[in-house]
Amino acid sequence: MRTFFTAESCKEAHPNALNPQSWLQVERGKLPKLSSQSSSTSIESVIKVPQPPILPFFKPVDYVEVLAQIHEELESCPPQEQSSLFLLQYQVFRGLGDIKLMRRSLREAWQRAKTVHEKIIFGAWLKYEKQGEELIAGSLTGMRAISYFSLTGHLLEVPPNLLLEILAFANKYCCDRLKKACDKKLASLVSSKEDAVELMEYALDENSAVLAASCLQVLLRDLPNCLSDNQVVELFVHANRQQLAIMVGPGLFALFCFLSEVSMNLNSSSDTTAHFLERLVDFAENDKQRLLAFHQLGCVRLLRKQYEEAHRLFEEAVNAGHFYSVAGLARLDYIKGEKLLAYEKISSVISSVTRPGWLYQERSLYCDGDLRWKDLEKATELDPTLVYPYMYRAASLMKKENSQGALAEINRILGFKLSLECLELRFLIYLALEDYKAALRDVQAILTLCPHYRMFEGRVAASQLRTLVREHVERWTTADCWAQLYDCWSAVDDIESLSVIYQMLESDAVKGVLYFRQSLLLLRLNCPEAAMRSLQLAWQHASSEHERLVYEGWILYDTGHYKEGLRKAEDSLSIKRSFEAYFLKAYALADSTQDSSCSSTVISLLEDALRCPSDNLRKGQALNNLGSVFVDCGKLDSAADCYIKALNIQHTRAHQGLARVHFLKNDKAAAYKEMTNLIEKAKNNASAYEKRSEYGDREHTKADLEMVTRLDPLRVYPYRYRAAVLMDNHKEDEAIAELSRAIAFKADLHLLHLRAAFHEHKGDVLGALRDCRAALSVDPNHQEMLELHTRVNSHEP
Repeated sequence: MRTFFTAESCKEAHPNALNPQSWLQVERGKLPKLSSQSSSTSIESVIKVPQPPILPFFKPVDYVEVLAQIHEELESCPPQEQSSLFLLQYQVFRGLGDIKLMRRSLREAWQRAKTVHEKIIFGAWLKYEKQGEELIAGSLTGMRAISYFSLTGHLLEVPPNLLLEILAFANKYCCDRLKKACDKKLASLVSSKEDAVELMEYALDENSAVLAASCLQVLLRDLPNCLSDNQVVELFVHANRQQLAIMVGPGLFALFCFLSEVSMNLNSSSDTTAHFLERLVDFAENDKQRLLAFHQLGCVRLLRKQYEEAHRLFEEAVNAGHFYSVAGLARLDYIKGEKLLAYEKISSVISSVTRPGWLYQERSLYCDGDLRWKDLEKATELDPTLVYPYMYRAASLMKKENSQGALAEINRILGFKLSLECLELRFLIYLALEDYKAALRDVQAILTLCPHYRMFEGRVAASQLRTLVREHVERWTTADCWAQLYDCWSAVDDIESLSVIYQMLESDAVKGVLYFRQSLLLLRLNCPEAAMRSLQLAWQHASSEHERLVYEGWILYDTGHYKEGLRKAEDSLSIKRSFEAYFLKAYALADSTQDSSCSSTVISLLEDALRCPSDNLRKGQALNNLGSVFVDCGKLDSAADCYIKALNIQHTRAHQGLARVHFLKNDKAAAYKEMTNLIEKAKNNASAYEKRSEYGDREHTKADLEMVTRLDPLRVYPYRYRAAVLMDNHKEDEAIAELSRAIAFKADLHLLHLRAAFHEHKGDVLGALRDCRAALSVDPNHQEMLELHTRVNSHEP
């Protein structure tokens, strides 16, 4: 292996240190052959680990305590304050990186909003987050209906310019009824960004709240696009408090929270982002809002190298109670050349508070050698979801020419978290090893997840590197691609499958089907946004109307509209009987009704699907699902028949279903063996180890669950099992510690529920109540949690 140089991760790269074009601009089909003495422009020199950013998120030391406080306040606060509390809850979940819970909190904020303005803000925010588009449409329709009602009784049809004159007249002479009619009529005419900008001026001048709200709605619905219009940005940035009160009523903090998030996603260091966050600081009304605003603006000032101002803001955030902002202060000390001071600053807080993993990650930046390695190991132990420690260790191992160790380290996290940065690093490692086939796989997976991804700190488009590497890999025919897809799908190698599909999409193959398969893989890899994008591409590239209806049905199904998805399946079947339409109908029917009697219909639909033409990849999945339904109905022989048929066409996951059948027939040994077969065949097998743990003796179960935690620390069942065993052995404190280990980085209902029950068992009412409240923040409708909360609450001192 060639010599590898890694840059110091804590130092800013010199602007001229990297010139990828020096090796991109080569003869077509050839990558440069570099000697071990090559210059800093070699491939090896650009494999480096960037400094982990100070994240612009609310990251409390004990998020469980904060969620519990929010839940307690929600139980007693006035209705008009609830949406603000759900916004704070959203920020907690954002700091945890849980998109599903973030969106649920936004939806709750929208539902609890008591003013039209807040409804507009949270509705637009949901739309921006790719959810809740129907809320926006409903609000606009209602406003127009009101306008029409007002018009028919009080105003004739007149052009907009005349309406503006009438409005000014009504305002001047205090004709409230006339003013209201004009206001609502004008609001109904706002249909474009240009209308909104122009009419907003009149709305603010004439104190017309309904017109202003309509203009605001149109602008927010156009995010992020409208932020490229200086007029729109200036409208929000320069409006005074009185004008903003007309525009958004009491929703000032929510508005600038939303605008600043959108702007940060576009460009964190832009003037627009800074201006929005300055306004967020201005309109913060309590400590929680202030600490968020100070910290976020501090992060932006840090990016803009406005270090003195950043220091002041991080200090303000710390004083308001945001402990994570200490990392910003330490980073500023380091930038000033005071590395020891930065180290000591983090060390002092490590010894005084609960110790989240990011503290050790941050301190590692300010030490070297074994001390750094030790801190990064501790960071991973406390929070295995942190990406930087794996990347640093992989780069360090490459520096020592231990390529296999480097790959094993980066594969540890890619086994449970599909991180673009880690895929990029692995791509670069494979380039250094001249393993172009593996490098191509990773860059194609990157482009599937993020089509416009740029490597080398944003300097080079990933697609450009992919074109270059592609020339060094043998081209496959369409038949080769299908064979390869079949093999890696059977091996449960999802990243390889993504890469093969990406390659197939270059050909003249039917793209709708391929994009649909891509969406299935992305869902399996827990990438819901990328999966939805692929599903929409499948819809766009559908080769027929009946196929398009199926993809529309899956889009509806994946957004929770099961009955609407069912109708699309039926519409598709009315045109043509197809495997996918029957398969969708079976899925949608099963989830759109609680009636267990529908199982026979679902079985019939899956059998109809299997009689239609399709490939073995999909037929294997249908057989597997059919087997599962038979098991639920107690028809074990029929289920086994389905699973065996699926295995005969290499649907590897059917081993799990067949193991379940063996277990239900009281043959644990056969079940254990079946899961062992799956473990041996599947590349991604954490779930297989977890399932096998149910069929072994106690020692085998313990070993399997330890393996699950090593392979995928986000799977919660092993922590719960180990904690339950400890409780059985009367080791209560150790049991609670085992659950706390996972709760530290994953807000999971079942972990919180079990820990609450343990606290109750110990007589720790306050601890139990805290966990109950935090759990109900994760799922407010969980019946067992509600019952435990009621019981514990009755014992509160």
